[in-house]
Amino acid sequence: MSSREDISAMRRQYGEIGLVESDLPSEPISLFNSWLKEAAANEVVVEANAMVLSTVSEKIPSSRTVLLKDLTSEGFTFFTNYGSSKAKAIDENSSVSLLFPWYPMERQVIIIGSAKKIARQESEKYFATRPRASQIGAWASEQSTVLSSREELEKKFKEFEGKWPADSQIPTPPGWGGFIVNPTSIEFWQGRYSRLHDRIRYLRTPDNNWQRVRLNP
Repeated sequence: MSSREDISAMRRQYGEIGLVESDLPSEPISLFNSWLKEAAANEVVVEANAMVLSTVSEKIPSSRTVLLKDLTSEGFTFFTNYGSSKAKAIDENSSVSLLFPWYPMERQVIIIGSAKKIARQESEKYFATRPRASQIGAWASEQSTVLSSREELEKKFKEFEGKWPADSQIPTPPGWGGFIVNPTSIEFWQGRYSRLHDRIRYLRTPDNNWQRVRLNP
């Protein structure tokens, strides 16, 4: 059997657990929080807060995995180097997509919205909670730029590590901080039998409320 035939024969039978409108909240954030907690409690799901961030720059789409670090009614927050390719893409086009792929639970959530930088003080507040090695790594890495070797990166890490004594506070790099994605659409996907999957999409209305619709799988 060829590799192409191996792929075409891949099948998975999805379960009976579905999404019933009468059981769903009128807004999506509480439902997302419930799903996130269930994913975090699932031993098979690796990093439940990992999400695929997709951007478009110069008409070229790009995707990468980042970690959700805060969620409020205003949106989904992640942190990065503001000089990175993702940050530059957002500066050019603030429209983004987020995907939470909780495959072991036969679930995924797709968020579409607009990203913007959060307040500097909020970035500094979060940075102070990061492990020391992660703080130093943020200083050492000029994210998305070319490296001559792994040794170059590790040398820079050692240099910054020696700059601050072990008991000192490491400041937030000037080019590092958070983005918040304000959602206009949040879609919940639940795998079902016979490929009759459940897709429930919440759409933000002009008066800042939510409209809920069911989509064909």
